[in-house]
Amino acid sequence: MTIDTRISQANGRLKSAKVGVKIEAIGDRLYLRATLPPKPNSLKHEAYQQRIALGVRANPVGIKEAEAEARKIGALLDCREFEWSGYLNETSEAMTAGDWVSRFEADYFTRRERNSKSQSTWRKNYWEALQRLPMDAPLTDEVLYKTVTSTTPDTRTRQVYCMALGALARFAGLEINLRKYSGTYSPKKVTPRDLPSDQEIVDGFFKITNRQWRYVYGLMAVYGLRNHEVFHLDFSTLPILQVLEETKTGRRRVWACFPEWVGLFDLANVELPNITGKTNSDLGSKVSRYFKSAGVFTPYTLRHCWAVRTLEFGLPVELAAMQMGHSVQVHTDIYHHWISDRHHQRAYDAIMSRTDRPQAPMRSPECSTGI
Repeated sequence: MTIDTRISQANGRLKSAKVGVKIEAIGDRLYLRATLPPKPNSLKHEAYQQRIALGVRANPVGIKEAEAEARKIGALLDCREFEWSGYLNETSEAMTAGDWVSRFEADYFTRRERNSKSQSTWRKNYWEALQRLPMDAPLTDEVLYKTVTSTTPDTRTRQVYCMALGALARFAGLEINLRKYSGTYSPKKVTPRDLPSDQEIVDGFFKITNRQWRYVYGLMAVYGLRNHEVFHLDFSTLPILQVLEETKTGRRRVWACFPEWVGLFDLANVELPNITGKTNSDLGSKVSRYFKSAGVFTPYTLRHCWAVRTLEFGLPVELAAMQMGHSVQVHTDIYHHWISDRHHQRAYDAIMSRTDRPQAPMRSPECSTGI
């Protein structure tokens, strides 16, 4: 019998006994949830739904203890004799934000294998926000609110903070709802960059004097890779490139766009720089730093150009998204609004020059007018 089933059965017994307290599992710990009076020093004055951390694990023994404690609290609430003093020592008031972050991270990696991919996701989607908390202070609604609102509204950063800190709040049993502060950020609202021309990208390749880094630039220009992905590749089927499973979105194949650049950039002669990094983020940062020092286009500029180029060539959006390693929704949200009049004109000219395109009907001999 699963833990969820055992909790459901215990809650069923509590409901039948008209005990207004429920058992919940968050991570590997058990909590009680009920309409409780405000905690000491709270700014609220009326009872509201809150959680009590029991400090017991989500196992059969813990569930038995939680059910007994729920009945006790239910009786105290019925008699209007419930006091927080007996339940604060093991709750979040006695733990620092750093304690909760450590627990949260441990729980995160009990549900995912700890590898370069998951470690990179943790750092980018959670740790960048969590590390901004005052680690020695208690984790409270006010602390979470101040950390979230320290970011600029309607930005990707604010959105990430609300997601990460909201997940931590739920894990710690706090009631604050941070979603309402996440704002209206959308990739569609980001001002499209003035993407370089394909000729400028070629010129940038030959501007790099270090052959190994020039090779990295060439790979990214031809295949639209993320900056860390150049170190996780299978070249055995070149000019079709295989991105391995160690990357963000797993194994996939990518076709060259332009295929002529495979020869121009000498990509069959593999020669990558000898660099290391504990995570994909570390590898990506080293690529970005080198490109900046070399005075060439950023890695993601090359990736964006590849995406727009596939649209110009008429590659179906579904296939382009698969080759880039993201969903069709992400692809259309990010890239469709990047297309300028220049791209539209090039695509239009290519379609109109096709010999097999539909031909416009002309005036037939049978049709006569007064003209």
